[in-house]
Amino acid sequence: QVQLVESGGGSVQAGGSLRLSCAAHGRTFSRYTMGWFRQAPGKEREFVAAIGWNGATIYTDSAKGRFTISRDNAENTVYLNMNSLKPEDTAVFYCASDANLFGLMRRSPSDYNYWGQGTQVTVSS
Repeated sequence: QVQLVESGGGSVQAGGSLRLSCAAHGRTFSRYTMGWFRQAPGKEREFVAAIGWNGATIYTDSAKGRFTISRDNAENTVYLNMNSLKPEDTAVFYCASDANLFGLMRRSPSDYNYWGQGTQVTVSS
């Protein structure tokens, strides 16, 4: 059974930092692109960052320079380090696994077939 479990969310003030973790079980995740998405109240789920099976990364524009995605294949864990957080970063953050073995990095939620339960990030001004 494939399972993704996020942790590390919380409440911080603007300018603060958080590190999100996503522990993966039931699959050799090193062979798949892993992504982070977020969903704010009343908004659609949006792409934040992805890391490919080869370690390459892509980010949404608002995350560039502030967020860093990384992976530890030995631990089957993906991380999202978030610095200089802003109130507009407030959302539920989800990690996801791409559907394709050794696939390209993609930004659409529909390209990911396994999802975690989400972790809340709240940034106050």
